[in-house]
Amino acid sequence: SLVVDSLAVARHDVTGEALKIFGDSLGVPANDAVAEDEDEEPTWDIDVTSYETHERVAHFIDRYQHGARETFARWLKRGGRYEGMIRTKLRDGGLPEDLTYLALIESGYDPNAYSRAAAVGMWQFMATTARSSGLRVDWWVDERRDPVRSTDAAIKFLKYLNDQFGSLYLAAAAYNGGPGRISRGLTRYADELDGQTGDDAFFALAETDYLRAETRDYVPRLIAAALVAKDPGRYGFQIDYDSAFAYDSARVGPATPLAAVAKAAGASVSDIMELNPEVLRGMTPPKDSFTVRIPVGTGQVFDSVFAALPKAERTGLTRATTRKGETIARLARRAGVSAKELRWYNPTLHTNRAGHVRAGETVLFPRREVVVAALSVPDPSIERYGSSRRAVTHIVKRGESLGLIAERNHTTVKSVMRLNGLRKSLIYPGQVLIVKGSASATRSRSASASSARSVHVVRSGESLWSIARKFDTTVKALKKLNGLRSDRLRAGQRLVVRG
Repeated sequence: SLVVDSLAVARHDVTGEALKIFGDSLGVPANDAVAEDEDEEPTWDIDVTSYETHERVAHFIDRYQHGARETFARWLKRGGRYEGMIRTKLRDGGLPEDLTYLALIESGYDPNAYSRAAAVGMWQFMATTARSSGLRVDWWVDERRDPVRSTDAAIKFLKYLNDQFGSLYLAAAAYNGGPGRISRGLTRYADELDGQTGDDAFFALAETDYLRAETRDYVPRLIAAALVAKDPGRYGFQIDYDSAFAYDSARVGPATPLAAVAKAAGASVSDIMELNPEVLRGMTPPKDSFTVRIPVGTGQVFDSVFAALPKAERTGLTRATTRKGETIARLARRAGVSAKELRWYNPTLHTNRAGHVRAGETVLFPRREVVVAALSVPDPSIERYGSSRRAVTHIVKRGESLGLIAERNHTTVKSVMRLNGLRKSLIYPGQVLIVKGSASATRSRSASASSARSVHVVRSGESLWSIARKFDTTVKALKKLNGLRSDRLRAGQRLVVRG
């Protein structure tokens, strides 16, 4: 009993620290969403019953119940892990708890969900929106994948949208299609929407065909999901829900391997990865101390066990200086990893046109256990990635070669040249290259390399006049292309110079 009492005190302390750091609460019942008595009729805190018989709502109920039954059941099972936490945060944030089903239809409650449009995480944030909502999104950490942080950001965004539109369903539509689109639609179709208020205004706007099909169906999908998920037995589902998302937390130093965290916590590496999905490269960021989540009950002894580990195990990287004539491939062999894996830890390492790395640069060599725990994910700053129907572009930086660009984008030099209509491998800084895309998506842009939209990165001391002269254009044209009101420029600024 003494051990239990001691552990309880430690859990309380650790939980209090987690609340400060994560804004989180631990020990939330796993199945808060379905905890009602089975003999009682379920209730919702969003209006689903008024629209239950709507044609599109009925369509999605049937789809969840039959056509996508296995997938929806898997989503419901995973929801047991996160719904309790989400509902608590929604309630504390002054929003209806049943907005948890937005995460259900967005991602199936998958923290690592990744869309063709490069939306990431349980709440499917684009990088720009995520950052504006307070999330960290960079090469090392992507908090869109963090179920706790991303929920906080989603609630912040949804509250803003609900305040703007005065309707949860218009807010939900704006979450999917963008607030500007919804606002313009309400203005354009004001006569048709006359007399429609609140949530009814969404359905009236949807009937105008102004919204994209995905946004028109977004609210019906939400309502259908709420109806089925809140009363699964009615629709023939029997769900064995996952256990609740609960944890202790600990602070570790920069470049700490998740493998070392796992060892100190007496857990598997996969367990630590699952608790910390926002950590992208198998270790904490190389320049920041970091709070990691560890299994419940391990917080009391973690610090002492971790400190007792050999220093080499607690350090995820070694540093080396590049030598003359070395290539990425040769450096990778020195590190015992692949070239692709080496770039995960050296995203700014560049080669010249001959493929050589500049001598004297510091390169980070990851430990093998770090690489094993890393996620093979695209650059979080990319807003669109890997869609066969959209062109993926790259802005050429100084010192880059076609070979390097092709390697980084998992394609070939021949393919890049074909997509851009290049006869020679000569490229220049600021040029926009199509690196991926179908022939139909890129035909008009690949007819001539000179027709591609080009961007110039402003260097110290450059003026609009000198840039205009360099690219055979005018100051007036540059200002128009970039929406500039003054002639002032700053070093590092990107200017569209052609397109």
